This record gives sequence, structure tokens and C-alpha cells, in this order.
Amino acid sequence: MPSWKCGNCGYTFEADAPPETCPSCKEKCEFLDNSCYTPDCQAEGMDPRIGKKD
Repeated sequence: MPSWKCGNCGYTFEADAPPETCPSCKEKCEFLDNSCYTPDCQAEGMDPRIGKKD
């Protein structure tokens, strides 16, 4: 199942598709698919580098 990260508050959750509004901040946000597709992050199931705010 894909892992999604809210572009506004950073909340992460697993779902088949992102919702209309974030379950945490209750805003209509952009959701980033931060699912892990490489061997170096398989243990966590999500890639911490995706959507990271600098």
C-alpha cells in the first residue's frame, strides 16, 4: 500500500489514494507519494528523503 505525506504539515499515512483533505491538519493539501521503491529504505516502507523540507 502506498505511503503518503502531507505537503503542509508532514503527516504520513498509508492508503490506496490520498484523501481530499489531510486527516491531521484538515486542510486541502498536496500529498506526496513517499513509498519506498529502493532497497535502502525497505525496512521502514517509506522514503524519508521524499518531501523533506530543507
